[in-house]
Amino acid sequence: MTKLIIQIPCYNEAETLGTTLSALPREIPGISCVEWLVIDDGSTDKTLAVAKEFGVDRIVRLNHNQGLAKAFMAGIEACLIAGADIIVNTDADNQYCADDIPKLIAPILLGRAEIVIGTRPIYKIKHFSPTKKVLQKLGSWVVRLASNTDIPDAPSGFRAISREAAMQLNVFNEYTYTLETIIQAGQKGIPITAVPIRTNKYLRPSRLVKNIPTYIQRSLFTILRIFMTYQPLKFFTILGSIPFSLGTLLGIRWLIFFLDGTTRTRIPSLILAAILIITGVQLWLFGLVADLLAVNRKVLEEIQLRLRRADIEGSREKES
Repeated sequence: MTKLIIQIPCYNEAETLGTTLSALPREIPGISCVEWLVIDDGSTDKTLAVAKEFGVDRIVRLNHNQGLAKAFMAGIEACLIAGADIIVNTDADNQYCADDIPKLIAPILLGRAEIVIGTRPIYKIKHFSPTKKVLQKLGSWVVRLASNTDIPDAPSGFRAISREAAMQLNVFNEYTYTLETIIQAGQKGIPITAVPIRTNKYLRPSRLVKNIPTYIQRSLFTILRIFMTYQPLKFFTILGSIPFSLGTLLGIRWLIFFLDGTTRTRIPSLILAAILIITGVQLWLFGLVADLLAVNRKVLEEIQLRLRRADIEGSREKES
């Protein structure tokens, strides 16, 4: 028995949710049971009524709008409790082609991956501006570096997640889950891959990307935060190397002038060099301390995983 739950985070999606649901499959080869789950993130329109009208199997209601990341994780928890073996996440604006779901879950069914990301044809999407297309590619490249993965379309929300991988995911960012979960999977060694998918007709503007500068800023902070969390030693080593290298160069410059017998003392340059070198060494020490603390984080994550499994199994027993 393989159970698939398709989850859709929603916030005031009454106008587009019906179109999205009408395209979702109820039967998929290799899957015994297909269910739909809608996460109502504090909607104030008729999103909930539309979901019920189209026969959604499960609905998770959040009392107030908590953002996409919170809604995504609320859906993941509900899917796990409901006994999902595979979870497919898609958007309520019908951006992704539901006919590609079998292709999306195939690597999981074949045991080749635990997380699969749908890769959109970015340069063929007409409503994406040239700037957005370039930034999408650039952002995905940065995520690949931070996560040590080869995912071409990191911001894509069309993804399939196995039960085991879903239990290990944590989302700290309140803005979006897309970048964080990929970096997290890469750093935790969760097998992750990507498959090409199609997109549908443009129905509404993106609510996540309200303006490009804000999106870049938030995405950059997300990447830096997760990189610091999972690779603290590497992060602070790179960060500390910048002032240390500048300080060393200034020190060598001062030493050359000193050995050359110049009459000028150049004390300000020597002081600046000392400050930069000390700053670099301190950042390296921060990295060592953070790396030691990361051991505790890994232990806590293992404890959390065990507790989550116990809670989910307990909830499933009560539900049955």
